Order: sequence, then structure tokens, then C-alpha cells
Amino acid sequence: MTNAIGHIVFETALGFMGLAWSEAGLTRLCLPQSSRDAVERRLFRLDGIAGTDSDKPPQWVQGLIADIRAYAEGDIVDFSGVPVDLAGTDDFQRAIYEAARRLAFGETTTYGELAKRAGHPGLPRETGAALGANPVPLVIPCHRILAAGGKIGGFSAPGGSATKEKMLGLEGVRVGPPPAAQASFGF
Repeated sequence: MTNAIGHIVFETALGFMGLAWSEAGLTRLCLPQSSRDAVERRLFRLDGIAGTDSDKPPQWVQGLIADIRAYAEGDIVDFSGVPVDLAGTDDFQRAIYEAARRLAFGETTTYGELAKRAGHPGLPRETGAALGANPVPLVIPCHRILAAGGKIGGFSAPGGSATKEKMLGLEGVRVGPPPAAQASFGF
């Protein structure tokens, strides 16, 4: 359970998304799903949030929704200033999340490198586990963390690694083998 005081589900170009917040900041962000009900169920399952959407979210939440919609349309958006309430996370998770938040739009790194940047070298698996528990993906950009060798790696959001790849694509990042030489030419 979280200390959320409000939540909202909204539509973007990628599908329906949801947010929950407390007095201290964002407590949950649900990545795109095909229906409003699916996002509501996810918010309830993850945080015990129930009831109807908040009628008038705080101004910072309204701004965040506008930024998320712009991101979903392919605009460059910086989420690093969004207040986040990480109550209930341990020091290791906080260090990993803070290091991930320093990654700019379109910038990627590996789990091992992120662990090192967070002051915990040699812990790529633990870093992956911390990112898998990330309550606010996109704002804490866990989609920008790749497996060794530039492979996509896992992603715990609905849609798994396909969602991660789509989000990276919005940021101009291509993951995977380069296209065949013949396919790269227009003839």
C-alpha cells in the first residue's frame, strides 16, 4: 500500500496510462495499456488505490500529464524535475533510481554501468531487480537501461521488452542488430 491521496487515468497516443500521487510527489505511474479499466485494475493491484479518478489533480500532476502526452507523441521531454515519493524503498533502490534519473532523453546505459554510477559496482542483477520494482517508470527511466552488449534486456511493464523498445524508439534509440545492408538502401 502507498500513501497516495489521488490518482487519475488518462489517454495518450500510446494507450491509457495512470498516475497516483501523495503530498510528497508521484507514487505510481502505470505505462500504457489498451483500456482505462486495465489501468484502474493495475493501480488497484499495485497500490490498493480504488474509487474514481481525482476530479482536479494538483497543477504539477496536470503538467505531468501534458508532458506524458507530448512524450507519447514523440516530443523530447525531461521528467527529471517531477517530484517522486519513494516511501518504502531501500537505500540501494534509491541510489539506483537517482542514477537512472540522471540519464537524459535518448541516453542509455547498461545495468552494470548504472550500478557503478550509483556507487554499487558489480551488482547488475540486483540493479535489474531494483528497476523491476520501479514504481514510476518513465519518470525514473528504467527503459533506458540495457543488458550487456546493448541487448534490450527485460522490462516488467505491460508488453515487456516490446514496450521498452517502443519507448526507446520514441527517443531515437534503436536496439538490436543493424538492418541488413540491402534493406538500408532505398532501391
